[in-house]
This record gives sequence, C-alpha cells and structure tokens, in this order.
Amino acid sequence: MRLNTLKPADGARTERTRVGRGIGSGLGKTAGRGHKGSFARKGGGKIKAGFEGGQTPMQRRLPKIGFRSKIAKDTAEVLLYKLVLIEGDVVDFAALCAAKLVPTSAKRAKIVKKGDLSKKLTVKGVQVTAGAKVAIEAAGGTVQE
Repeated sequence: MRLNTLKPADGARTERTRVGRGIGSGLGKTAGRGHKGSFARKGGGKIKAGFEGGQTPMQRRLPKIGFRSKIAKDTAEVLLYKLVLIEGDVVDFAALCAAKLVPTSAKRAKIVKKGDLSKKLTVKGVQVTAGAKVAIEAAGGTVQE
C-alpha cells in the first residue's frame, strides 16, 4: 500500500444529486421542494428558534417566575473557617483581598458560616450571615456594620 494509491471504499463517497434537471431525472420541476410555502422558495426555511407557526410561542405563554440578583455576581462568599488566614485581628474588604480570599472581580464580600472559628476577630464593612455573626461573637470577636 502506498500513500498515493489510497482512496475511500466503494460507496463511501457519493456525488451530490443534481436537482431541477428535467423530468427524466426524477427531481425535475419543483426539485424535491414540494409546492409553495417558504421551504419552496430561495432563502426560505429559516425559522427563528421558538417560532411555532404564528401560534403564541411557549416562552410567551408561560408565566415569568423567579428573580436573579444583579449584585450577586459582584459579591464573593468567604467561608468562616478561612478567616484564620488573615493576618491581624481586623477583617475588612482590603484584608480579605490581601489574603486572596476574594477574587479581583468582587466588589463586596459576605462571610458565611461554614466550619468553626477559634480566632478573636473584628469584622468591619463586610456583610455577615446570622449564623456567622453568632460564631464570630462566640469566639470573642465583634461585628461592626
């Protein structure tokens, strides 16, 4: 076998059917497109996603529910047990950034309760969940809003 003698198996590649070439070809006149309608015309058959033939589409029939907060993507969650990585005893947004506990894209942070806290800390200018606040105060720290 040589590279210059390679070819696909018989029947693997078929030539495309040429349509609209007379009645004898079997695909003359309408060329397999049927009669009338958008699919029979040039550039036709392009239907928008969700189009239901003029019937009110599903996304308009169903009620709109739910809510997505616009500030959620700017808020970083910080787990309580990771606060021991902060040098010093004051936790603010700058200290969280310095300890690399929040991404650079974050504009605000919120401390959530996960794990335990053994260090006495003072939290300033950072949102805190109710459970995290209890845990911080139980460790001897304070939360200043």
